[in-house]
Amino acid sequence: MSLSVTLTINGAVQTVVLEDPRVTLLDLLRERLDLTGTKKGCDRGQCGACTILVDGRRINSCLALAISHSGAAITTIEGLAQGDALHPVQAAFIAHDGFQCGFCTPGQIMSAVGLIQEAQAGDDPERVREGLSGNLCRCGAYAGITEAVLDAQKTMATAARREAA
Repeated sequence: MSLSVTLTINGAVQTVVLEDPRVTLLDLLRERLDLTGTKKGCDRGQCGACTILVDGRRINSCLALAISHSGAAITTIEGLAQGDALHPVQAAFIAHDGFQCGFCTPGQIMSAVGLIQEAQAGDDPERVREGLSGNLCRCGAYAGITEAVLDAQKTMATAARREAA
């Protein structure tokens, strides 16, 4: 039995035929659409390496069936930068050494973008750490990650105030 799913991925509408209704968003992105920035870590929703944004909200793509999200707007790590201009969270991760081996970095960045968009980041490091607690870093780059999120939050808030003025 074949099923068709239509998704807007990083701004582009994609229709994919699924032979199995149990295909996860993670496997669809990585194996069918070659968007390998989203990582497969634990494949059980415990590490956050597969975090993406679906309709602006953070989810673990390893736990989400692709067919359940037909019509959704999906943003992956590949969709954040605008040409050569990095997203403020990506730039902040580089500036604050928010990564070491880099395996968890795409999920960390996507979770941070979602946290900021959800207005949950604030300016409290503890609040940021709690908001990102579902994303694990085996290297222990948490201090740099927290600093990066706080810096990006300030940068994005300043840019939003300039646009509003």
